[in-house]
Amino acid sequence: MRDEVDELIEAWARERGDLDLAPVAVFSRVGRLARRLELARRDAFGAHGIEEWEFDVLAALRRAGAPYELSPGRLLRETLVTSGTMTNRVDRLSARGLVERHPDPDDRRGVIVRLTVEGKDAVDAAFTALLDAERTLLEDLPPADRTRLASLLRTLLARVAEH
Repeated sequence: MRDEVDELIEAWARERGDLDLAPVAVFSRVGRLARRLELARRDAFGAHGIEEWEFDVLAALRRAGAPYELSPGRLLRETLVTSGTMTNRVDRLSARGLVERHPDPDDRRGVIVRLTVEGKDAVDAAFTALLDAERTLLEDLPPADRTRLASLLRTLLARVAEH
């Protein structure tokens, strides 16, 4: 079975036969899969009226478990954005009624961000749609291959994250 990356590698090999193109075979495919996943995510979330950044915040709160709340600092760590970006995101989600701010009972100056019922419903529906889309992307890959691929990607990601 051949794909578009095989053609790309052949062209580079012809033009730059002096180079080891093994990284291209991996990362061009990862990049192309990432783009397809990005489009699937956008469609799945858009069908439920939320954007990818909104899903990231809502999903972090949902994964926290009942009562679905986190400090802004914890949300920063969960979503890997800056403090200013998170403040803006929480403001926008709050204006849409998807999250609420509450005083932090352990810190009089702090706040807790809590998922509303509407936010929980939105993230649950979007997550279900995302899983359906991702399952479709993987449907031609046998379960054992999916498991092996996940393991290989885990190893690669762990090693890359160390650097």
